[in-house]
Amino acid sequence: MELNTLTHQVIALAGIAQSAALVHQLATNGKADELELETTLGSLLKTDSESVLEIYGNDLANLKLGLEQLDKQLTGYEITYPDQARYAASMVFLEQKLSEQSAMIKTISIGIERAKAQTDHFSVLHENVLANFGDIYVQTVSKLQPRIMVNGVPDYLSRPDVANKIRACLLAGIRSAMLWKQCGGRRWKFLLYRKKIQTETQRLLALL
Repeated sequence: MELNTLTHQVIALAGIAQSAALVHQLATNGKADELELETTLGSLLKTDSESVLEIYGNDLANLKLGLEQLDKQLTGYEITYPDQARYAASMVFLEQKLSEQSAMIKTISIGIERAKAQTDHFSVLHENVLANFGDIYVQTVSKLQPRIMVNGVPDYLSRPDVANKIRACLLAGIRSAMLWKQCGGRRWKFLLYRKKIQTETQRLLALL
């Protein structure tokens, strides 16, 4: 499989954008669409996929939210959703820092294998699986600096179930950032080829 293509990079960027959007929804509303959550969190379990799209359930429609958010962020020069843009940028930055931490990567790998075993009996949105994802995040990514500070409604942020979903989405966003890099994505390319990225984003949206 040829990873280094613009299409694959945009799919991975949509994965990051969808994770950031879900974090924002959970933090401000206490809930998010279950199919979009399943797609995003399910990507954490796809460690040996045949294609980039398979990581997101083998259906581009599963990334509709992410593609829409990415398109909006690429339109004009004003940041449409500042919190979501900050979450996305932080995911990309922390992925780079995480890639230098072999012990943390091993901890994440062990936790993901545990989550795979859990999903033999439960759905990816089951409280046990979410608690496992949340624990993985606390043990690893949350120790990296700067920590991602999530803005939202305190009553929602203090709920363990919502907090675990948010941490799981952040972890999934970092997984998508890793995929983006594997597909040839770089921050300088994002700035230099912004128009090309948006054109491809809109082409993919038109297929839905």
